Amino acid sequence: MSTSAATAAAADASATASRARTGGPKDGPNLLEHLVGWTLVVVLAMLFTQTGLM
Repeated sequence: MSTSAATAAAADASATASRARTGGPKDGPNLLEHLVGWTLVVVLAMLFTQTGLM
């Protein structure tokens, strides 16, 4: 592999890595989302237990 090809491959890899992030305008955990998610988990567990599905 020539140096120009290696340089081009490295540039493509870094450009792809910078574009690979997803998650919207802000990344990171949101406390409200975590609380709603865990509340949903607990409610579903209670529902399954009460109905005898678990």
